[in-house]
Amino acid sequence: MLMNKEMFLKALELLSDRIIDSKELLNDLDTQIGDSDHGSNMTRGFTEAKKKIDMVKDKDFSTILKTIAMTLISTVGGASGPLYGTAFLKASMSVKDREVLVGEDFIKIHENVISGIKQRGHAERGHKTMLDAIIPAYEAFKESIEAGEDLKIASQKATDAAKEGMEYTKGIKAIKGRASFLGDRSIGHVDPGATSSFIIINAINDVIKEG
Repeated sequence: MLMNKEMFLKALELLSDRIIDSKELLNDLDTQIGDSDHGSNMTRGFTEAKKKIDMVKDKDFSTILKTIAMTLISTVGGASGPLYGTAFLKASMSVKDREVLVGEDFIKIHENVISGIKQRGHAERGHKTMLDAIIPAYEAFKESIEAGEDLKIASQKATDAAKEGMEYTKGIKAIKGRASFLGDRSIGHVDPGATSSFIIINAINDVIKEG
């Protein structure tokens, strides 16, 4: 199985809608350990991204992802703008000259996204950030593809792993970001960045499942 242009655009639209629909949830999570605005910031960014996607939908994968990246960087406040902007920018660099996406392409996207976020945010797995959802998703996806499993199976395993990673953040102390100022008081709260990352991964999976 592969992801064609139609599925690609559908995934981008769905993940944008899911983030927008999760505004209050993400704000509530951020109220516990942050500035209370992760949902508002992400909603603003992806609302603008949806408009831009419609304007460049006839372009190649790389151009579309780069357009989203620049939109998020310019419209999402706080640390999330640069981090998610970097993620989409790295993804755009991973799909140059591609007309369809297969399992190996998604592995490359994951690897470049993770390296970009690490470099930008100076964070690692276990620091109670978006990486705690993204890295387990990548590991599960890569293992599945290398075992010869279909994109649908790999995507579902990645989504399950991302959910576990998101839930894992509840039990650990924040090392990075505003939440780190709370020290041990950050324990007991799910990280909003890991949650928004899971929402995005889950939306992509839902499109792949239908594909």
